[in-house]
Amino acid sequence: MLAGVVTAGMVFPFAAWMGMVSNEAGDSVNSTSGDLVDGALPQRTTITDSAGQPVAYLFDQNRTSVAADDISPAMKAAIVAIEDRRFYQHQGVDWQGTIRAVVANSASGDVVQGASTLSQQYVKNYMLYVDAQTEAERLKATEQTPARKLKEARIALQMERSLSKEEILTRYLNIVYWGNGAYGIAAAARTYFGATPDKLTVPQAALLAGMVRSTTGFDPVAHPQAALDRRNLVIAQMREQGMINDAQAQEAAASQLGVITPLNTQPNGCIGAGDAGFFCKYVVEYLTEAGFPIDQLTRGGFTIKSTLDRDALEKMKAALDERVSPTQPNVANVMSMVQPGQDKHRVLAMGSSRTFGLNADEYETSYGLPYEPVNLGAGSVYKIFTAATALEKGIGINYSLAVPPSGYTSPIYLDGGGRPIPVQNAGSYPERMNLTDALATSPNTAFIKLEEFTGVPDVVDMAVRLGLKSLSTMPFVDPATGKRTDRSIAEVTKAQKQASFTLGTSPTSVLELANVAATLYSGGKWCPPSPIESITDAAGKPVPIIEAPCDQAVDPGLANTLVNALSKDDISGTAAAAARAAGWNRPMLGKTGTTQQHKSAAFVGAVPQLAAAVITFDNSRSPKPLCDGGGAPFACRSGNIFGGKTPAQTWFNAVKPILEGEPVLPLPPTEDRYLQGGAESRVPDVVGRGLNDARAVLDRAGWPVSTRTVDNLAARGTVVGQSPRGTALPGETIVLQISSGTVPAPPPAPSGEPAPGGEPAPGGEPAPPGGPPPDGGAPPPDGGAPPPDGGAPPG
Repeated sequence: MLAGVVTAGMVFPFAAWMGMVSNEAGDSVNSTSGDLVDGALPQRTTITDSAGQPVAYLFDQNRTSVAADDISPAMKAAIVAIEDRRFYQHQGVDWQGTIRAVVANSASGDVVQGASTLSQQYVKNYMLYVDAQTEAERLKATEQTPARKLKEARIALQMERSLSKEEILTRYLNIVYWGNGAYGIAAAARTYFGATPDKLTVPQAALLAGMVRSTTGFDPVAHPQAALDRRNLVIAQMREQGMINDAQAQEAAASQLGVITPLNTQPNGCIGAGDAGFFCKYVVEYLTEAGFPIDQLTRGGFTIKSTLDRDALEKMKAALDERVSPTQPNVANVMSMVQPGQDKHRVLAMGSSRTFGLNADEYETSYGLPYEPVNLGAGSVYKIFTAATALEKGIGINYSLAVPPSGYTSPIYLDGGGRPIPVQNAGSYPERMNLTDALATSPNTAFIKLEEFTGVPDVVDMAVRLGLKSLSTMPFVDPATGKRTDRSIAEVTKAQKQASFTLGTSPTSVLELANVAATLYSGGKWCPPSPIESITDAAGKPVPIIEAPCDQAVDPGLANTLVNALSKDDISGTAAAAARAAGWNRPMLGKTGTTQQHKSAAFVGAVPQLAAAVITFDNSRSPKPLCDGGGAPFACRSGNIFGGKTPAQTWFNAVKPILEGEPVLPLPPTEDRYLQGGAESRVPDVVGRGLNDARAVLDRAGWPVSTRTVDNLAARGTVVGQSPRGTALPGETIVLQISSGTVPAPPPAPSGEPAPGGEPAPGGEPAPPGGPPPDGGAPPPDGGAPPPDGGAPPG
């Protein structure tokens, strides 16, 4: 009875004190306790490759929650022994301990120190690590005030009516911070011992339990002796409370700390992904654009299975670095790879010769080089879009393009003052060539001439449809002011009808360029270049992701036939030398490109299994021309890099080993409509007819006609030739060659020489000297955003 009276006397002032501060505790107790019972802890998100192996971790707190059965009994015993020996007797608040603390501290008036149960500590940690979002909230969650202490006590009492002791203990071990970036027991076991929490031994558990009081004071790396003494104190408490016997206690106390060196800490974010850093960053940006806020990714405990093919990445990185060293000044070699498909375009790999990192002095970068647009452009690769537009407008790949000579002045290729800019070719070309050969050897004049027919706006729209989506979203930068405008690059290019577009002057994403090739090899089906295979939450349940729907960008027959039209670059075109050097022997789509002054060069290629693009460029703030000789490209005064050099060499050196063991697949089937052209492009053949009859036939078919007289023995007025013959651009003038009816006598032969005549020179038209020209003639106007002057090249 006397003991009861004394106890009651001690409790009465404490109860009165609790009443006085209850208002300070606030009305949030009920809601907080409900959230605490039901809410999840912030957990680490894991990004894996396509095989499920970790690539990177994203976290606000490096935590992986585990179930009670996944924590060793030794760990549970150790934390109870040192932090709350009456854990299984009290109901959330240890009143005996609290009263002792009140009495012991009454002289100083401090009633908030000591006696916190594990339940109360869990509440405090929850408010600190889950509820608190700002520094001010974190300070409030740890302030030493009666109101906070009372709130913890009240919530702990409520919580114990909803959760079992085992659940509370498990949640406590999952939430507490153990120093060195380790939140929760799973991270602590991994960080200090390289173990899982179910394998923790008595001395390991005792060390961790002892650290809870002060993770800095008892840090086993910084303060090993203090950590050892504290560990042995925990072991002694475990023995005193009957959790272990004498022999176990002696063995545990005699053991070394056993902490691994170095600690198994995990880097946060894509910096820890190594060569997959660029891919990892693309995953994060892709998800944030798809509606996953970054704080949700860093706290949600997701497992994000990506589409990354590790083998492809390793071979890609080796090929990139082989051609351009990671420490080569001014030069970046960048590549992305996409898998064609009807319902998804998976990003298989992306990389750069530049190392992903933050040390600029070591030429590292964290900028998204393989997917962000390269300002210098992709050069003649853009002729793909002009060709596709022409096919859609009625011509076929067998159409014989006019190839004006170098110096051609087009009515649509003008400078800011409206004056024509002469278009140049590198090397000699025949006067006409079919579209397939033109794509392989890439004469600039032919495609500017073709663009006169297609119109610039439709070519720009085709580029966006096939995959260069950033052209329609990236703001146009006014070269006069250097400032962004409120219009996109596509809008400005179309409005000003910049004919330089077909020569690849616009900023270009390497990833989007690879996806263009994937679209063509998918029968014209565009899908977003997706890096995501699946997402599951912390409980292992699937999480949906909203991605842009696939779209039939062009007719399947057009896409398949255009793939065939692009199939000669590796055989007789500008990439042939690189293909031969690599021992390439597969049918493929390919196209090279180079920009003005050789500041960048590109290659895009594809087979049914994969599509990839490479751009090599000067990535410094003041880009210079690049020289490409025996070694790596380097900045120089007058460049000579072409798409058929480093970009094509990188592509073949990467893709050939990736495809080793894969079947060699044929090109897709063509469609006659896109081979020969539509009815609107077919020209009646009038050779052999009289002039009046021929003109009448062509007039009825809607073709304008011009004539020129040629010496020929056919009857005077007979059509002996027409150009073009077979197919023509709708609206193109048909030139008829009309016989004069006579052939002048040959001039007398010089003394001692035979008269002219005999066999004609073999092969008809002379071939360009030295094989195919390196990349479409004179490189197109320099890159960056297209100029706002109706087609004049910048500078």
